[in-house]
Amino acid sequence: MKDRRIGVLMGGLSVEREVSFRTGAGVSAALRGLGYDVVEIDVQKDVAERLRVERVEVAFIALHGRYGEDGCIQGLLESMFIPYTGSGVLASSVGMEKVFAKQVFLAHEIPTPPYRAFDSAEHALSGLESLPFPFPVVVKPSREGSSVGVHIVRTEDAYAAAVEDAAKLAGSILVEQFVKGREVQGAVLDDASLGAIEIVPAHEFYDYEAKYQAGSGTKYLFPAPLPPDEYARVNEVCLAAHRALGCRGATRSDVIVTPEGGVQLLELNTIPGMTPTSLLPKIAAGQGIDYPQLCERILLGAALQA
Repeated sequence: MKDRRIGVLMGGLSVEREVSFRTGAGVSAALRGLGYDVVEIDVQKDVAERLRVERVEVAFIALHGRYGEDGCIQGLLESMFIPYTGSGVLASSVGMEKVFAKQVFLAHEIPTPPYRAFDSAEHALSGLESLPFPFPVVVKPSREGSSVGVHIVRTEDAYAAAVEDAAKLAGSILVEQFVKGREVQGAVLDDASLGAIEIVPAHEFYDYEAKYQAGSGTKYLFPAPLPPDEYARVNEVCLAAHRALGCRGATRSDVIVTPEGGVQLLELNTIPGMTPTSLLPKIAAGQGIDYPQLCERILLGAALQA
């Protein structure tokens, strides 16, 4: 692999562009430090030409959000016969679309909170009375990541504002039953559980600011201080979700552990963040895998999957 030109694909066209630059910068520096020939590619509409001009032979996808995490760039790379890291076209597209992902999870009997999906703000507002669960609820856009547009809603008045905000973003509007409990994230690497970390956010939940702003006050506890059976169940659910969607490489799943010890899967991320505050590197470090080693493990899994 060190004889091949590695393109780190970063930036992109989504609302997570800034986060992607941070992920890409970290990955590029790590791989260069290990002796790889790396070029950074800001993914814009001319990305196919950039890949040709830069003679990229293997792509490390450090993109987040639309056009990068949803199967679009994966399909382009398949058609250009450039091996790439992470999940393939189908797993990426389904994983990015929270409604379809939930349908897959339910088909595999993976516990996930009840939900309703609406194709417009108007339908979400008119469907309030028909929700099969009470307040509080979670309102989120179905095709965004990094908690962009996510709201915990406790009143009918707040519901309308949350719906209007989610409607500005990609996909349908997902209204989900709020599940109270401990916020835990589990990672999978190369089809094996890597471990689970608990997040104690300074805010109401692990939102964009808590994830990416230095000094946010968020605490990270690894390994998650859960009873052994609950910790094992978290890892089991995260691995089951990874396999249900047909993912490859590294994934990270968000779960809630309820006071009764139940585990509810919220969503799976097919391209976990690799910034200084990201959780996959924290979990890997807790298992003795430092940041450069993690990047190399992901890179060595690059493949064509069509």
